[in-house]
Amino acid sequence: MKLTLSILLIFVLAAAQQPQQKPATQQAAQQPSEGPVKFTANAQLVVEAVNVSDKSGKPIEGLTAKDFTITEDGVAQSVAFCEFQKLLDAEGPGLQQRPAVQAPSEPDKPKVDPVTQFQIQPETPGTVRYKDRRLIVLYFDMGAMPPADQYRAMDSAVKFIKKQMSPADLMALMSFSDRLHVLQDFTDDKDKLLTILDKLFIGEDQGLDTGAADDSAADTGSAFGEDDSEFNIFNTDRQLAALETAVKMLGQLNEKKVMVYYASGVRLNGVDNQAQLMATTNAATRANVSFYTVDARGLVAQAPIGDAAHGSPGGQGMYSGSSALAQTSNFIKSQDTLYALASDTGGKALLDNNDLAQGVVNAEKSIESYYILGYYSTNSNLDGKYRKIKIAYNGDASAKLSYRVGYWGGKTFNNYNRVDKERQLADALMLGDPITDLTIALEVNYFQLNSAEYFCPVAMKIPGRELALAKKGGAEHTMIDFIGEVKDEYGVTVTNVRDTVDIKMTGETAAQLAKQPIQYSTAFTILPGTYTIKMLARDNETGRIGTYMRKFTIPNLNKELKRVPISSVVLSSQRMDVHDALFNVAVKDKLPSVDPLVQDGLKLVPSVTHVFSTNRDLYVYLQAYERGQTTELPLVAFVTFYRGQNKAFETPPLPVTEGMDPKSKAVPLRFNLALGKLQPGKYDCQVTVLDPTSQKAAFWQAPVVLVP
Repeated sequence: MKLTLSILLIFVLAAAQQPQQKPATQQAAQQPSEGPVKFTANAQLVVEAVNVSDKSGKPIEGLTAKDFTITEDGVAQSVAFCEFQKLLDAEGPGLQQRPAVQAPSEPDKPKVDPVTQFQIQPETPGTVRYKDRRLIVLYFDMGAMPPADQYRAMDSAVKFIKKQMSPADLMALMSFSDRLHVLQDFTDDKDKLLTILDKLFIGEDQGLDTGAADDSAADTGSAFGEDDSEFNIFNTDRQLAALETAVKMLGQLNEKKVMVYYASGVRLNGVDNQAQLMATTNAATRANVSFYTVDARGLVAQAPIGDAAHGSPGGQGMYSGSSALAQTSNFIKSQDTLYALASDTGGKALLDNNDLAQGVVNAEKSIESYYILGYYSTNSNLDGKYRKIKIAYNGDASAKLSYRVGYWGGKTFNNYNRVDKERQLADALMLGDPITDLTIALEVNYFQLNSAEYFCPVAMKIPGRELALAKKGGAEHTMIDFIGEVKDEYGVTVTNVRDTVDIKMTGETAAQLAKQPIQYSTAFTILPGTYTIKMLARDNETGRIGTYMRKFTIPNLNKELKRVPISSVVLSSQRMDVHDALFNVAVKDKLPSVDPLVQDGLKLVPSVTHVFSTNRDLYVYLQAYERGQTTELPLVAFVTFYRGQNKAFETPPLPVTEGMDPKSKAVPLRFNLALGKLQPGKYDCQVTVLDPTSQKAAFWQAPVVLVP
């Protein structure tokens, strides 16, 4: 398949201004001191929690470092320390004499708004603070639970703390709403834990779960939309990123940890970054954290077309059975991510069970007496590759060992030469542990070229504040490397992208970079089907890399018989000259003439995040297709803005009677909307296309945000 590539990197005049941050300063190089030269080497400390039991399943006690043999990728490792954790759930003399563990208190400081109320106090490498204690974290995802499920989750946690929490248990509390909150560091003070749970607000951050985009979607009466899969964009990514942050905090503790994750299901839709799910599970594996996910909905008896908690789906799906099938499918998909988080980290998912406290009990029982083994890996390469671990007991051959069988190595950016940098970028693309240091948003659109091929422009957006500025040759600039590939459903690479962009800026434009995002565009031609796109961006000054990966589907519009076949819809607030760029880069190939976003020398810049300013116009572009027609049939189209259940704005019907491309049979539909009369806030933007001749219609809908 021929790749058509266009490069465009511009400042997006974003409506939402990002807070300006000062670029990180580089540390001055240290001058060599006089005296003998000293050579130092750093090694990565790897900590393993190992269960050793005899044939009857009883823990084997009294072992030392000499009783174990550890290899990493077949290379023998030296055991640095060995600690036995003896967990006793019943009351005994040892437990009665054990002092209570309280969260560390901080000295008086000026009152500021902290990132989190508490932090998990770390341990120094090789030390074990919580000896003979079981570490359990209760994590409440408030954004993924309606109020009724939040109440059930709180009630189950209170039940466990009051009746089932053993003397060996230490518990920490975390929640996620607008951000990650560490409510309490590890403690065995039941009264303090219950007090914090009692203060949690039921109903906080509700309604952030992703809406369905099928026959089970409720008909609110405000608008009819064929596709609302872009509602609550990046919501799941934020949830998983918060989980990754939480497990990285817990990774500072050498002991084995379990996290009980309460949520009413987590569903990954088509616009979520799947690389974030992989990064979260890999971070948990490195931190020796197991997820014990709990579906806070409990055992659900679903009505065939929904209960009174949701609006009626409406449409033919109520009578054909597709609505009930879609509802069941959505429910199962919402549990799939919970199951994946648990199974990929050695935990267990509690699904379809009304006794939610059983999820905490499962997590508690999973940690029995175990050994903490630590070794300094002889592999000092921070290449991010997977490393296989094998631990053997030198004693009884019939003993059973349970431990983490491998981990993903650390990743860093060094002062590589050009060849090393290219190899690092290629290796990062193939890594099973995605690098998510940079924030990336991505949008894939499609336009039909002929009866077989589709033109797919890709837009990537990166916050400018995350890119470092450096001075070279007296001019401020930053370099960004892009690499990506598109694979079909069989894993075969269909096309790929590789670009390096050097942005040279004046002082004024450099200052804008700190508060405005930049956007990179490329394009390719492709056949209908289901594909996976994976794109990486690297700041060449700092080496920080971001990864975005998602599936997308190119429909076969030739088989669309019930509706008017239309392309994807592009929303934009900016058009710019194709020759006006803020960087100097030699483009070998000219911009493809088939790009429908380029008209009269101006390129329409897609808004990936759908955030617009009321001070600027909104451009809407799409194509309708009249296959098999020798003459153009009249079409009527209009754009509507809904706010809740009320119609806030609607354009006059736009009659289209000319402009059909004789080759592709594409009829372009363009709108230019002034947003000044609309109040800032969240809206649903709907595009409707009608064919009066065949009495067919097509609908497209997506959420937008308007800001002053």
